[in-house]
Amino acid sequence: MASVAVQPLARRSLRWPGFFLGFALGGFFDGILLHQILQWHHLLSNVQGVRDMRWQIMADGLFHALMYGVAVLAMVQLWRRRSALMLRTAGRALWALALLGFGGWHMLDGTLSHWILGIHRVKVDAAQPLVWDLVWFVVFGVVPAVVGWRMLRRGGGTGGSGSGSGRGDDQGTMGAVAPTDYYQTGSGAAVVLVLAALIAGPVAALPSGEQDQAVVLFAPGVTPAEAFNALARQDARVLWADAAGGTWVVRLSPSHSASALYREGAMLVGRSVAAWGCVGWVR
Repeated sequence: MASVAVQPLARRSLRWPGFFLGFALGGFFDGILLHQILQWHHLLSNVQGVRDMRWQIMADGLFHALMYGVAVLAMVQLWRRRSALMLRTAGRALWALALLGFGGWHMLDGTLSHWILGIHRVKVDAAQPLVWDLVWFVVFGVVPAVVGWRMLRRGGGTGGSGSGSGRGDDQGTMGAVAPTDYYQTGSGAAVVLVLAALIAGPVAALPSGEQDQAVVLFAPGVTPAEAFNALARQDARVLWADAAGGTWVVRLSPSHSASALYREGAMLVGRSVAAWGCVGWVR
C-alpha cells in the first residue's frame, strides 16, 4: 500500500501536543535510563559544590516533575483538540510529531546541558566523554527527529492514494475516517503516548523485588539518629553509611515497608544492582 501523506490540518492541529508529548518522553527516557538505571550521571553531576547525593537525587526529581508538567500541558492540549484525532492520517501525524519532540529533547539537552552549561555529560566517568555525547546526540536526537520529519513530509502535499485535492482532505467529511481504521486515526497513537507519559515516572520509582540489599537516601534535615531509628523500625541491617548519615546501604527484611521509610524522610529506596552506583559515586 502506498504511504498516505499527512494532512496539513492534522499536522497543524496536533503540532504542539504531539511535539511536547514526545519532548517529555525524551526527558523521561533520559532521566530513567541514565540517572536511575545505568547511573551514568545525574542532572548536576558536574556542578561544583553539589556533591551530596541527596541534592543530586532532589535535582533529578525536580527535573522529572518538570517533564510531568510539560506532559500534562501537552495532554490538556491534546484533549482540547481531540476532534482532530479522527482526521485521516492523524495517527501518522501524532507519531511523527512525537518523534520530533523526542529527538528535539535530546538535541537540546546535548547542546545546552553537555556543551554550553556543562552540568553533566552522558557518561561522566568516560575517558572520552565527547564521544558518548556525540553518539547519544545522533542516535537519540538526530535520528528520531529526521524520521519524524520524513514521516510528516512523505508524499508531499497530496491527500493520499486515489483521493481528491488537498483541500478536500482538510474540509468536510473527506478528512475523516471510520474509528476502526487504527492506522489512519490518532486514537491509538494518543492512547499509547499518554499512557507512556503517565506511567514513566512511577514505574522508574518502583524498586526491584529481586534483592534484599538497598540504598536508602534520606532528605536533608533527617539526622543520622533519626535515619538509623527509621531503618531499625523496618528491621534493616546496616551494611554501610556515609559520614553525614544521609546515605545508607542496608539489608532489608522481607516484611519491610518502603512507604514507611518514605514517610520518615527517605528520598529514595533503591533495591536494584544499579543502586550500588550511588554508593560508588558518594565515596
